[in-house]
Amino acid sequence: MTKNQNNNDTQLRQWAMLRHIPQHPRQVSARELTEKLRSEGFVISKRTVERDLVAFSAIFPLISNERSIPYGWSWSKDAETFALPTMLPLQALTLELAREHLANLLPASLLKTLTPYFKCAEGVLSSGEGVKKLSNWRKKVALISAGQPLIPPNYPEDIIEAVHSALLANQQLEISYIPRDYCETKTYPIHPLGIVQRGAVSYLVATLYDYSDIRLLAIHRIKSALVLNQASNIPDGFDLKSYISQGAFGFEESGLIELIVRMTTSASEHLWETPLSVNQQITQDKVGWVRLSATVPDTAQLRWWLKGFGDELELIEPTALRIEFADMANKINQIYNPSK
Repeated sequence: MTKNQNNNDTQLRQWAMLRHIPQHPRQVSARELTEKLRSEGFVISKRTVERDLVAFSAIFPLISNERSIPYGWSWSKDAETFALPTMLPLQALTLELAREHLANLLPASLLKTLTPYFKCAEGVLSSGEGVKKLSNWRKKVALISAGQPLIPPNYPEDIIEAVHSALLANQQLEISYIPRDYCETKTYPIHPLGIVQRGAVSYLVATLYDYSDIRLLAIHRIKSALVLNQASNIPDGFDLKSYISQGAFGFEESGLIELIVRMTTSASEHLWETPLSVNQQITQDKVGWVRLSATVPDTAQLRWWLKGFGDELELIEPTALRIEFADMANKINQIYNPSK
């Protein structure tokens, strides 16, 4: 660790300590200050805090109550309040994690305004040994998708910035777009309504021209985007969460169903700790198998989840869904055994 890093670490710690000292008549002990600093990611001893308090009391209007043990420290009651320019290590770590995981969802204009804070966070987390353990936290946590990992498409920065700006200001966009089933680019004005991240792909929810039907546009297929000086026309009563629940992304709810399945014991292990519903019940079936019942929403997402178990699951109820799966199984059998 360099001398500058050590000085930076000491300064951050001392600023944080001064922030935690209350104004008289309230007070705080050196032990309490030590615990607060440790909870914020600093590696510090009570003795070091005591030395800092004594040193700063010669410079700042800090007073100690020596009539009781442990001594209580406070700012003098007539001391002027002032802001201390510091970012705590835990705050810095939170900002770093937010930047990593929310970069594609935060408006580009907001990301730009946060740039000084991100740089400050980088400086705090690399300041010295005092926050080294907290900085290393980023290497000790990971986010894993429950589905098959996919490489995300490329999102040009200028496209993302235009989309976010238009959405934030409720303005129209003129885009050049390549639909999945076309080879040529089409250009048209759109009215942005929201952004949805589904797996590795980000979608722009919007209407086109003066039409009222809502479209889903994969942002990586947008080849150019220009923010227009015209307000977006938002359909009356539009709500993004309601739109999703109506089936736009395969999450349509067609009411509740009483699901009953047979599963292999190994396939059901995670459901003991992460149940499908509050009324889920799992009972023993024949050797190596269990029987599971639960009240769940009838969605396409549920079907995808059930299909993922393959031959380790038999769908019992509801009858209509069992027939649907039996028909699917017959079609799969024909694919793998075309001569039968």
